[in-house]
Amino acid sequence: MSKKIILVTGGTGLVGKAIEKVVKSDIRPDEEWIFVGSKDADLCNKQSTVELFQKYKPTHVIHLAAMVGGLFHNMKHNLDFLRKNLQMNDNVLQTAHESNVVKVVSCLSTCIFPDKTSYPIDETMVHNGPPHPSNYGYSYAKRLIDVANHGYFDQYGRMYTSVIPCNVFGPHDNYNPHSSHVIPGLMRKLYDLIKEGNTEDKVFTVLGTGKPLRQFIYSLDLAKLFIWVLREYNSVEPIILSVDEADEVSIAQVAETLAKAFDFKGKIKFDTTAADGQYKKTASNAKLRSFLPDMKFTPFEKAIKESVDWYCENYSSARN
Repeated sequence: MSKKIILVTGGTGLVGKAIEKVVKSDIRPDEEWIFVGSKDADLCNKQSTVELFQKYKPTHVIHLAAMVGGLFHNMKHNLDFLRKNLQMNDNVLQTAHESNVVKVVSCLSTCIFPDKTSYPIDETMVHNGPPHPSNYGYSYAKRLIDVANHGYFDQYGRMYTSVIPCNVFGPHDNYNPHSSHVIPGLMRKLYDLIKEGNTEDKVFTVLGTGKPLRQFIYSLDLAKLFIWVLREYNSVEPIILSVDEADEVSIAQVAETLAKAFDFKGKIKFDTTAADGQYKKTASNAKLRSFLPDMKFTPFEKAIKESVDWYCENYSSARN
């Protein structure tokens, strides 16, 4: 039995840590998993990427590494998001090809879809129009992974594919207020607010109206799906990894669920002068369901509670 050596880039982040945890309870004798982070290689540098591949000699790659950030970070740094992600993705895919890697699974995002579109969005609609202007740099860089995957397949027969998760959250997230996504950003804010005392006079301010709708997937659920894609899904066409459309929640519901998980005694206030970003980006998981009709997702409240408990226990070592 030939051994699969699976290299996970961005392996020390939110999704990488979740995959590592899930793999431990689902170890297969023909698989060796290697998780690497930014300390192990500079993937924006081709030579550094080549050296990483030479060191571990992977047969399979899960490519999670990316420059990522929340709405406001994206709005200020679109060029950085474009250039760094283009460099990283090109280096990883080309080095994988040169190293004869059998399969690469790259991570895209539902925010790459066209701004003006019909809902629910599905896998056929990625390139149907410009993305939302707030994050065009990140979006175009990620869309080009899909273009490259088709090129590697058409020209060389490579099984390089991609997944499109909805918004991910869970333990080991990025809680830095300047670059975090909405759930970890609000968690950090609430934690800091009640650190000195959880009293009724405290006000938890959430930027925006609270009305935008999002689908959120728990990182441990996403990890199981990533492993399934690596092992079982053999198409270059991307696949959306998302909770069901019925599981969409508003940012206001997110704030309320977090307040409940923290047992917050104060009030929630919405700063309606701040930008909301896209109102919705509802994604269809019909393709995923056609393969895995019985997939059970962790209920949102339970996943939030587990994420909050992890953060409170690990605050001092978390990415704050």
